[in-house]
Amino acid sequence: MAIIITDECINCGACEPECPNTAIYEGADDWRYKDGTKLKGKVVLPDGTEVDSDEAQTPISDEVYYIVPGKCTECKGFHDEPQCAAVCPVDCCIPDENHVESEETLLNRQAFLHNE
Repeated sequence: MAIIITDECINCGACEPECPNTAIYEGADDWRYKDGTKLKGKVVLPDGTEVDSDEAQTPISDEVYYIVPGKCTECKGFHDEPQCAAVCPVDCCIPDENHVESEETLLNRQAFLHNE
């Protein structure tokens, strides 16, 4: 993932419906791998980890909206640019320089999440 939501987020929610992978969640909300994807039941993630896609996962942030790294594709395979950043009124959806991924990795994740 190379997009994060900073603590400047005003919790407006503009980003959430724009995400084609349902990788953005409101602070304190549980998330699931199956949300907005074609994943069902037990799956093996690209990193080899086995998870139940139906199982609720712990929120990454309790304060502001957050992006689930394992579901973010920076909109590759869907759009020319990350839609969260395009609609954010305070520009708090920014590249995470600590988690830069190749276009190939992001496209592979998109294919995995949507069984393509």
